Amino acid sequence: MRVVQIHGPNDVRVDEAPKPVVGPYDVLLKIDACGVCGSDLTFAKYGFQREGGEPWPLGHEASGTVVEAGNKVEGIAPGLRAVINPTGAYDNIIGNGGSEGAFADYLLIRNAKLDVHLLPLPEGMSAERAALVEPMAVALHGVNRGNVSVDDKVVVFGAGPIGLGAVFWLKRRGVKNIVSVDLSEARLAIARDLGATATVNPSKTDLNEALGELHGITAPVMGKPTVGTDLFMDMAGGPTVLESIIKIAQFHARIVLTAVYAAPVSLDLQTMLLKEISMTTAVSYPDELPDVLATLAQISEQDIKPYVTHRFAFEEFASALQTAKEPTSGKVMVYFD
Repeated sequence: MRVVQIHGPNDVRVDEAPKPVVGPYDVLLKIDACGVCGSDLTFAKYGFQREGGEPWPLGHEASGTVVEAGNKVEGIAPGLRAVINPTGAYDNIIGNGGSEGAFADYLLIRNAKLDVHLLPLPEGMSAERAALVEPMAVALHGVNRGNVSVDDKVVVFGAGPIGLGAVFWLKRRGVKNIVSVDLSEARLAIARDLGATATVNPSKTDLNEALGELHGITAPVMGKPTVGTDLFMDMAGGPTVLESIIKIAQFHARIVLTAVYAAPVSLDLQTMLLKEISMTTAVSYPDELPDVLATLAQISEQDIKPYVTHRFAFEEFASALQTAKEPTSGKVMVYFD
């Protein structure tokens, strides 16, 4: 079978590998669709390796069909269509440093348990829609950590797949004022289609002035003006994003950080202190996968259609990976067979 693995910095290959042998407690999944994640791009860029220098299997945003199940597996049988939980158990990490990756013809799920490692798909749900559950769960967890209310004025920095997902969930929560900030006009257009009430490109418009017009100017702190934004969501990870947020944030503003920073950044903790800014981090999706699966199974095609911008066959994986690096892309989806 074919499997995508990282062999070094920017050295990603589609390798040939033996089809996995299924043990009594294991399940073999034929992959139907898998999305390219921003973390995949980071792993590839820096040439992540497994312990001992072994290649790093790639891919974790996947749905598939069970083709084989061990005789000790309970509740999972061939023919079951499911979305994987790539962080379902410490001994079964998929595409994030474990022994398996979902950019493969087949994926071995070790010690498989229903509703832990595999979540069954509702009848009629497409493979693509199911493969969106994982990234959309990351975005939802960020929104949940922000304790957002419908009257909050929210700014989402970054209109990549996670930032776009946050816009989607904020809209579904009934938030009335959602600003998407990004350097890509193409991605800002997607954000508007998904529910952003305004967009700002800082390379073309002064961000402080734009947010002042959209959210109002509030009481100055230390003699410096602030904007009326209640919640800032950093889903971009740009080196100056947090610095700019702290500078313009109002008293008691909130920050949710979901972006992964490759290097330390400088924070003005004195200003954070004087403004009593709350910062919360959000990673993964401890409880959100079932809710996201149920929601994505029910919504109309029009609600989610803008999110996936590019589709590739597995044979075109190199093009899919390159496209995901481009600032014009939303979610990039890879299809198998």
